[in-house]
Amino acid sequence: MDVASGLDSRRSLPKLSPTEFEHLIRELFVAMGAETWTALPPKDGGVEAVATSDNLFFGGVCLIQAKQSSGPVDLEAVSALAAAMTDHNATTGVLVATSWFDRAGELFARRNKITLINGAELKHLFKEHLDIDVVPGTAPPTQVRPSGNRQSGRPGPVA
Repeated sequence: MDVASGLDSRRSLPKLSPTEFEHLIRELFVAMGAETWTALPPKDGGVEAVATSDNLFFGGVCLIQAKQSSGPVDLEAVSALAAAMTDHNATTGVLVATSWFDRAGELFARRNKITLINGAELKHLFKEHLDIDVVPGTAPPTQVRPSGNRQSGRPGPVA
């Protein structure tokens, strides 16, 4: 039995230390064309980095927050970033997560100039901009809506 062939040599984002994860996120944003610097704790409001760029993605000062999570990132995390944006007069914010965002957080982000990057998107960005393959974390559970005709025994359509 070849046990070694089953081992995954990719970086597992949830297994990185918080400092390693934050550094890797900053590297990604630099590779995407931003100038970044580390926010200084403890007065950073949960913000890991500040980025500036002339391109349309950032549009000025951008606060970056990174979350290593095994479940959904909720509205509280997104609203905390919005508050930090107001406090620091930032034009936009980016919340990066190794997992996914709940619906309330997604809706709030759309109304408040916050870009959400979930684990699947993060994996793609690392490959595209840094040419590294990563294991992002957990994916959202799939949802199955019940069929209107329960007698058929067939599952309903996938949402």
